[in-house]
Amino acid sequence: MAEEYDLVVLGGGTGGYVAAIRASQLGLKTAIVEKGKLGGTCLHQGCIPSKALLRSAEVFSTAKNSEEFGVITGEVKVQFNKVQERKNRIVEQLHKGVQHLMKQGKIDVFQGMGRILGPSIFSPMPGTISVEMNNGQDNEMLIPKNVIIATGSRPRTLPGLEVDGEFILTSDEALVLEQLPKSILIVGGGVIGIEWASMMCDFGVEVTVIEYADTILPTEDKEISREMHRLLKKKGIKIITNAKVLPETLQKENDVRICAEHSSGQKEFRAEKLLVSVGRQANIEGIGLENTDIQVEKGTIVTNEFYQTKESHIYGIGDCIGGLQLAHVASHEGICAVEHIVGNNPEPIDYSLVPKCIYSSPEASSVGLTEEEAKEKGFQVKTGKFSFRAIGKALVFGESDGFVKIVADKDTDDLLGVHMIGPHVTDMISEAGLAKVLDATPWEIAKTIHPHPTLSEAIGEAALAVDGKAIHA
Repeated sequence: MAEEYDLVVLGGGTGGYVAAIRASQLGLKTAIVEKGKLGGTCLHQGCIPSKALLRSAEVFSTAKNSEEFGVITGEVKVQFNKVQERKNRIVEQLHKGVQHLMKQGKIDVFQGMGRILGPSIFSPMPGTISVEMNNGQDNEMLIPKNVIIATGSRPRTLPGLEVDGEFILTSDEALVLEQLPKSILIVGGGVIGIEWASMMCDFGVEVTVIEYADTILPTEDKEISREMHRLLKKKGIKIITNAKVLPETLQKENDVRICAEHSSGQKEFRAEKLLVSVGRQANIEGIGLENTDIQVEKGTIVTNEFYQTKESHIYGIGDCIGGLQLAHVASHEGICAVEHIVGNNPEPIDYSLVPKCIYSSPEASSVGLTEEEAKEKGFQVKTGKFSFRAIGKALVFGESDGFVKIVADKDTDDLLGVHMIGPHVTDMISEAGLAKVLDATPWEIAKTIHPHPTLSEAIGEAALAVDGKAIHA
């Protein structure tokens, strides 16, 4: 029997379930179709489990160096099965939380693969959802007035480096390793690759990163990229840039061997595991897009500023539409789409206000334009930079590497971008995000009294440094 809904969300990841909750709050009869577990990639294969592993690696690294704090310990070891158990407990606790939110919001959850049907006996418009249920029961037919596609993404692979789960991994397979390898090659020096490089190094694994571009973290401010490169090398990570991996040279036996071309010629690299970290691709196959007029470009769904597709009652949010593939972005896109569905005239999201975080050790974070982007857009820029070495709380933590950098418009004093690398900067970036939302100037940030001793003092000092007025420089 067909069930009617005001909204059906295809995909129960962060963007999908947040959209469903907002729809429920606004009185819409709502359902989610999810083929896996509620919470999606972020909760089960991405944000949460990887950060749990990063935290364990950080604790291990700190414990090994505890003598610096005057704490003498015996031999420090990693029990990786215990690390994985802790990660799984965190994920399961949050998973139960999401399930509770669905019950609380009276949101129906269909566990299965959803497919959009074309015009049929159920509806003259495309959008009816046929759900192939995981439990083997007959397909469920859902007839929604509106649909939100939130099917997320998966790790991108490289031809010739097919994932086998033993020697060749993506982040999905790496998250469920039963034991740590002695060595690992990471192909790709973007955000995910750098987080895994930092984590594995802190666990005591020998790490080599091979990056095609001329710098790691190529989308970050150049000073941040250079500092990250320096600090990771200081930790013992080998980083090869301007290097092209040659899949045809791959050999797998007791370990992995592969060659890469770079400025000094061709060189062979060898490790127990190879992690492919070259971005993510949208999950849009098999969901019935061919039964609609929805446009797809470069592997992602095309939408307008309110996330409507060419089928005005079908929306797309999150990784499947490209753009900033971040969980917090998907959530806000979902809320915006739902607000548009009910006619609340939401403001389009300004993506220049979105904070971005890298959870490596050291951490990095940013919001707004890099210095290079600002100059390309024609701004006359002025910058202020302040090192954590002059911050008392950073010295207390034993983490004084890194800095805060502020980019401003020389003509108007408008804040253009904030970039940080160092201790706990993924928490600190929210202040900069609020400053961007409020269109603050560096002077206004500097007038904000930052308590002492805190890491956030670096933000106030960097704001003063924009006009050459830093106190502790």
